[in-house]
Amino acid sequence: MEKKLDCILLVDDDFATNFINKRIIQKINITEHIQVTLNGKEAIDYLSKQGKFESAVNEFPLPQLILLDINMPVMDGWEFIQAYKSLDLENKDDIVVVMLSSSFNPADKAKAESIAEIADFKQKPISKEALIEIIETYFPKLVKQVFSEKV
Repeated sequence: MEKKLDCILLVDDDFATNFINKRIIQKINITEHIQVTLNGKEAIDYLSKQGKFESAVNEFPLPQLILLDINMPVMDGWEFIQAYKSLDLENKDDIVVVMLSSSFNPADKAKAESIAEIADFKQKPISKEALIEIIETYFPKLVKQVFSEKV
């Protein structure tokens, strides 16, 4: 039987968005751990167990889902994706990256759709319905267990 996701990584510099996204994830109860990073550089450090994430490697599980903002200081979402491409991570092919944006710019969506590492593009903050759609699409085994228990 499939269990919950080990970890969802939120990459966004906006505290209000992170709060809302965290609450929705917690309500749906689909993960054991929610990790928040405030920019792409922090997220790369998290994934590669460097910087402040280096000392306690076992405390920071590899995420199966990354919700990635576009516009952030230090390293934005596009720069994160370039750095992410070069990371050598175990089970990297199992990680689903969903870009989130408050922008309605069709160029952002088109650019995201042209990058193989980005599975989906959604508006932020994420809605419960959008998150359920992501789970149903990319983690169908999880859907059977988690959502069937709630019906």
